[in-house]
Amino acid sequence: MPDFYLIAIVLLFWLAIFDLVVGVSNDAVNFLNSAVGSKVAPRHIIMIVASLGIFIGATFSSGMMEVARKGIFNPELFYFSEVIVIFLAVMLTDVILLDLFNTFGMPTSTTVSLVFELLGASVAVALFKVATNGDGFGAMAEYINTSSALAIISAIFISVGIAFTVGTIVQYLSRLLFSFHYERRMNWVGGIYGGLALSLMTFFLVFKGLKGASFVSADLLKWISANTLLLMGLAFLFWSVAMQVLISVFKVNILRIIVLFGTFSLAMAFAGNDLVNFIGVPIAALESYAAWSKSGVMAMDYNMKVLAEPVRTNTYLLLGAGFIMIVTLWLSRKARTVTDTEVKLGRQEEGLERFSPNALSRSIVRFTRLLGRGVAWVLPESWLNKAERSFRPVSMLTVNGKEFDPPDFDLVRAAVNLTVASTLIAFATSLKLPLSTTYVSFMVAMGTSLADRAWGRDSAVYRVAGVLNVIGGWFLTAFIAFSVSATFAWLILNFNLWAVGGIILLAAAMMTHTFVLHRRREKEKAAEEALDRKGRAIPANVVLQETYASVVTTLSNIRSALHDSVFGLLQEDMLLIGRAEKDVKELGKGKKALKKQLYSSIRSISEDYSESSRVYLLVYDLEQDILQSISFIVEACREHVANVHKPLSPEQGENLYKIQKDISAFFQEVSDMVAKSDFRGLDKLLDNKRKLFIQLERLIHQQVEGIKKELYGRRNSMLYFSLLLEFKDLIAVAARFAKLYERAQHALTKEKGLPLVAGPPRL
Repeated sequence: MPDFYLIAIVLLFWLAIFDLVVGVSNDAVNFLNSAVGSKVAPRHIIMIVASLGIFIGATFSSGMMEVARKGIFNPELFYFSEVIVIFLAVMLTDVILLDLFNTFGMPTSTTVSLVFELLGASVAVALFKVATNGDGFGAMAEYINTSSALAIISAIFISVGIAFTVGTIVQYLSRLLFSFHYERRMNWVGGIYGGLALSLMTFFLVFKGLKGASFVSADLLKWISANTLLLMGLAFLFWSVAMQVLISVFKVNILRIIVLFGTFSLAMAFAGNDLVNFIGVPIAALESYAAWSKSGVMAMDYNMKVLAEPVRTNTYLLLGAGFIMIVTLWLSRKARTVTDTEVKLGRQEEGLERFSPNALSRSIVRFTRLLGRGVAWVLPESWLNKAERSFRPVSMLTVNGKEFDPPDFDLVRAAVNLTVASTLIAFATSLKLPLSTTYVSFMVAMGTSLADRAWGRDSAVYRVAGVLNVIGGWFLTAFIAFSVSATFAWLILNFNLWAVGGIILLAAAMMTHTFVLHRRREKEKAAEEALDRKGRAIPANVVLQETYASVVTTLSNIRSALHDSVFGLLQEDMLLIGRAEKDVKELGKGKKALKKQLYSSIRSISEDYSESSRVYLLVYDLEQDILQSISFIVEACREHVANVHKPLSPEQGENLYKIQKDISAFFQEVSDMVAKSDFRGLDKLLDNKRKLFIQLERLIHQQVEGIKKELYGRRNSMLYFSLLLEFKDLIAVAARFAKLYERAQHALTKEKGLPLVAGPPRL
């Protein structure tokens, strides 16, 4: 079926382009997070440096292509028709899987996905062959390159522990050496430190990385291998002298040079190590197709031992792939989402936390604290006090002023992140082990964060939970990659083009859905980031003004939820009550947003004026009170209707309908007052409040009299009393909003001469 195989090759190269896009979007975090988090340079400068690293590194990846050809399965035991099925299943799975992880901003390993996809598809095809030939299942092991697969998988997972440990140790020693006031010690130690960091990266990326380059001759490689120590010594001497001259003569902050060079180096290592994950399979498929088409043998009879032979990939193909990676790096919005996850988990200061703590993260933090106490008890107190001074962080706000937007961590940590990660990855590349750049760079970053005490007592459980979530996602990657790739391979084996077409439609539908989902998550993330002011000074009246929209939205949702819950109760309509529950959920989100905004807003008020801070706090308190009351009302109505209890009497229903309508009108009156920032009608509003209270007291009295006359039962009475009492709380809280803002406006006008401007538009 030649048409099928030609279509498969064309499809594989289109999938390679998509895979490059989704793969770079996920792996960009590996080389961007340190430079972006430390704000070493404007973003466009960081991107240019990373792009150069990718472009050059792409030509170094030729030697790594053998992983896709013979690293997982034994090609001499498969025929061309079977190998194409494996390759199709791998690429289709990879595109879907990586796009899914990108959408949720979870850095995963493109290497792990490739390895387990190859393993899953190979196992599925091998099982099919064994079943067709009537062999025992024990024969399946012959088809898989077990020793190579185990070595690759072991290297990937062992790298997690090594990267975290090395990152922690190196960062701890670096912080002891430099402290957070690194500029004070840079003159006498900066040259040697910079020389060591830059020579390590130069050695592994240039001298070792050249072994995989498609354009380097064997003689040059032999000469480099024979003179490794000499070249390493010369590199250290050159960089040390150059860095010391820059420090002493030109007063240059060499940490910026190290971070930018490290960004270039890690991007180069990424391209050299991970390009196989994106184009290794299509290139292997193209070579297989070329060999088969020349043979004149049937596809199901052509043995694929050609894949076991060493090969040099065409440099132009590698450069083309590098160009696509660079374009993706600049344009991909999902790349920023993934980068943000890692940067926020490692930031020095507290802030809005994305992940919620769990039992395991709490246990780890408690155990670590106990372990820390034990170590502190053993070490001399004088040494601990000296070390403590080195780990005293700089206050970004006092050093740089409130208008400065501080980095998430400093240049010392960024330099360690990049030096350690690029060294480990490039070393693995030189051994032709497809080490996971994501695992290494992420765990190094987490290790340096731990050593730098970025995970304080107020943030540790959230950060550890985030790390556990990411690591859990890695294991999920392996499971999904194996199982989905195996399933796709089985479908293609049995249904050929029909299966391929169906899977492509599935992939298109999923990517469309994740695109829409990512845009929605971006908007939610932007709204959250707007709450985290990070020291930006804002006038008191403007900060107060921002609470107006929250209050107006709250009152609107309360009115809607109150109407739907009461009418749902009277008409015994669970759909209406369900709609009320949605309104309550929206209120909960608003309260959570206000809670996140509370600290940063109070801190950012520029005037020395406590009334603004007090109002912000009281608004949050009132939001909690009113949410609690409406939640109780909705839940009481839902439970009564869901349990099919007797409905209220016609008289009770009429009274409840009328009081609900009056309360809704009262809420509208308060909402208009707050929205217009006009409180001249406050006395009339308070008079309406008293009238509503009198109505409620009369209804309560009528219910009491009805109970005495045995007109109402227990459940009827408890429901009715609960609703009326919560109605009173709703009215009281709404009135307090108006009184609070009226008092704040008066105080600002009188004492500061800062009248509140017109409120937000009515919602």
